[in-house]
Amino acid sequence: MATIPITTRGAEKLKTELQRLKTVERPAVIQAIAEARAQGDLSENAEYESAKEHQGFVEGRIAEIESKLSAAQVIDPSVLDAGGRVVFGATVDLEDEDSGAAVTYQIVGEDEADLKHGLINVSSPIARALIGKEEGDTAVVQAPGGERRYEVVGVKYI
Repeated sequence: MATIPITTRGAEKLKTELQRLKTVERPAVIQAIAEARAQGDLSENAEYESAKEHQGFVEGRIAEIESKLSAAQVIDPSVLDAGGRVVFGATVDLEDEDSGAAVTYQIVGEDEADLKHGLINVSSPIARALIGKEEGDTAVVQAPGGERRYEVVGVKYI
C-alpha cells in the first residue's frame, strides 16, 4: 500500500473526526435503529430505512479514515529542513507575474486541501509546478485559462 502524505494538522483533524464518528455518530445511529425497530413493521418503516442508510455512511467513513490513517506518512512542516526548496508542507509566497497579485499557499495532502484557506493539494497542477523551486524561481502552471507564471517570493516551513 502506498503512503499518503499528510501534515500533522491534517492527521489530527482526521483523528478527531474518527473519534466523533465512533463515540457520537455510531451510538446515535444504533439508538435510532432501535427506536425504529420498536415501531413494528420494518418493510414500510421510513425511519428504519433512513437510520440504516445513515449507519452505512458512518461505517463507510470510519473505514475510509482508518485506512487513510494507516497509510499516512505524517509530515511536520515546522521540522523540515529543505534548504529553501518548496516541498510537501511548505508555505509558499507567490507573485503572479502578469497581474502582480500576491498569494500564499501551503502544500498539503488531499484531505486537507481548502483553496479558500490557502491549502492546496500536493497533486494539484500549481503544487506540482512549485515542488523543487526556490525563492526567486519562476513556476509555470498550466491552468484551464492558459499558462500562468508565478515568481516564488518566499518559502517557509511553519
